[in-house]
Amino acid sequence: MSLFSHTIRMLEQGLDYASLRQKVIANNIANVDTPNYKARDVQFRTELDRAIGSFEAKRTNPKHLPFLHTTDQKFFVTTRGNLVYNHNGNNVDIDQEMSNLAENQIYYNALVEQLNGKLTELKTVIKGGK
Repeated sequence: MSLFSHTIRMLEQGLDYASLRQKVIANNIANVDTPNYKARDVQFRTELDRAIGSFEAKRTNPKHLPFLHTTDQKFFVTTRGNLVYNHNGNNVDIDQEMSNLAENQIYYNALVEQLNGKLTELKTVIKGGK
């Protein structure tokens, strides 16, 4: 039995994802004028697989495929090499990167608020509801 019912662990993984994505986006913005630099991104599929990995599906037939548990996988960063926006071979779109940065910041802040709420609940329980 888990004390926190996996909620805090899931929020922690989400924060890890948002933190890595923030670093990757900042690196893309820093290299906006670097010749032949290819923009990078963090794969969301890994995070989705990690979240789904904690669920168990009921199999009504032995021929049904079970969910694959991928909780030990790490996030991975890929290079977007299929587009070239600038004459110098750079494919960083500053407008897209700034949009990604704002979106990621909102996501991170929402996760922090959720984590604060969980910790406040625990604090209330520890104090006996006072």
